[in-house]
Amino acid sequence: MKYMDKKIIKVSAACLAIIIAMVGFSQCQSGNVLPVLNGNGVSTNPYFITGTSAEQETLKELFALLAAHTGAREQLAIIREISGIYLSQQEFGRLINFLNGRIHRYPNDPYNAYYLFMIAFAHQQMGALPVAALYFNLIVRNYPDLEIQGRSIHLVALTQLVNLVEDPRQRVWYYEELISRFQDQTDLGPIYFMLGQAYASFGEWDNAIAAYTRFLAHSRPGAGVLGFHDAYSYARLLVDFNNSSRDWTFASLDALAGAVKSALDAGAPARLMRYHARANFFTRTWENEDSAVGAGAGHATFSVSDFMRRSRIHFANNLEVSPNGNEAFLRTWGWHPFLPIWYFYFRRVHFPPDPEIHGRWEWAGIFYGERL
Repeated sequence: MKYMDKKIIKVSAACLAIIIAMVGFSQCQSGNVLPVLNGNGVSTNPYFITGTSAEQETLKELFALLAAHTGAREQLAIIREISGIYLSQQEFGRLINFLNGRIHRYPNDPYNAYYLFMIAFAHQQMGALPVAALYFNLIVRNYPDLEIQGRSIHLVALTQLVNLVEDPRQRVWYYEELISRFQDQTDLGPIYFMLGQAYASFGEWDNAIAAYTRFLAHSRPGAGVLGFHDAYSYARLLVDFNNSSRDWTFASLDALAGAVKSALDAGAPARLMRYHARANFFTRTWENEDSAVGAGAGHATFSVSDFMRRSRIHFANNLEVSPNGNEAFLRTWGWHPFLPIWYFYFRRVHFPPDPEIHGRWEWAGIFYGERL
């Protein structure tokens, strides 16, 4: 798959410092609660000592330990304890200010990606989702990956970003990062489907079809994706239609119905079969929904010749058109003593990649029996 041109510029260190200064410290209400750190980067401001008496004593002890240990790994363990207290207190503003102050004073700390992750999480808890997305984006674009308790910081950040960021071009980059870097740690099927959705939303249909094709290779019939219960059927329709000749469609429903009725009236099965879809054509009963769309039941071997030779086929004068105007049914009868009634199913073609085909009509399948 061709990767998109990455138009999102990597945030510079200067921009990062400004963002931290503006976003992190904005939680403070007045100048006297800004973090005040001594030479070892330890808080001497009572603003950071909060909670019950026991929690305040614990925080004082932890800040003292932070002053006594200079190693990044040792400080990480202490900072996690301090952060845990703030989270349990739901003191998200204090947590943000504490960690932002830490990053500002120690820009080369190897665990800054983790501290930024905690800041992003705190903003999520406060409902500031765009700000959280900003920090997650900074992590994956500006900082090397870290594993905390066996989990990749970049992997978790990327999975958050694909849900937080609305711009589909940005989401394309995030999905491709997940695919290229974390194949063994993610379910690739849904990622490929959502990548296809993102590409399709801004008209990159070649890339969208390629992503849907890979989704089908990593999924099974009937598979859904969160928010898209019929994802497999949708992708199968698009991919199969894309790979077909697409020469059986009609400009209007009236033209399609007229051609089908003419072939039935003339008893001409060969002519009739020229009008059926040669991608995703189905035959099924009304009750058997599983084989409706994309199953291709009867596509390769289905023929009306034997039925039409036995008896004359009749059809209704008028079509039964769905309320949305995108589907229609033609009632026919006389096919077989045990199953005399068939409904021909016509639908409007949904295929945005080809504007000349999109919106035309096709005979897409047959339902056996009376309509439910």
